Amino acid sequence: MSTVPAFIPELSEVKKSWRWLLALGISLVVLGTLAISAPWLATIEFVTFLGLLLLMSGAMLVVSSCTTARWKGFLLQLLIGILYLVSGFLILENPEGGAAGLTLLMAAFFLVSGLFRIVVSVVERFPGWGWVLLNGAVSLLLGLVIWRQLPESAFWVIGLLVGFELLFNGWAWVMLALMIRKLPDASAREEAVHH
Repeated sequence: MSTVPAFIPELSEVKKSWRWLLALGISLVVLGTLAISAPWLATIEFVTFLGLLLLMSGAMLVVSSCTTARWKGFLLQLLIGILYLVSGFLILENPEGGAAGLTLLMAAFFLVSGLFRIVVSVVERFPGWGWVLLNGAVSLLLGLVIWRQLPESAFWVIGLLVGFELLFNGWAWVMLALMIRKLPDASAREEAVHH
């Protein structure tokens, strides 16, 4: 008697679409590779996209706040919408400056999160603390590298990180699609269960 793993029944439906998942994965791998090969262009494109998102979000928040003027949160929603609009406009007006600001923010994030992980792992010594210590050291080092190379790093850091994210995300989708393709059909699973 062969044993078939008890997969989630929805995977039969997903199996029908494995080609789309594979195409998505390949597309992300290609985009990630392009972003890594031209990180300055990917940085500007990402920052521009972020500026557009902020503009659209700000416009929607302002409009929705005007339709809910009697709500107590009206003023807060309106101010946040205006902040989004101004931020989006400033980023679109000067994408290089936006990239520099975001890169500085990323450097600070990596520095602080790395330092925090190092301190907590050394003080608490919980199971697996060495891995958290290593993770913190890598984050701290990455933050220092980005910080020390400012303002030049503003033109490559975001694009490079986005490229790696797209690349690894794409490979994950490709592997998932290939794994799903190899799953037995629902009828084969039912037949194996009955025997």
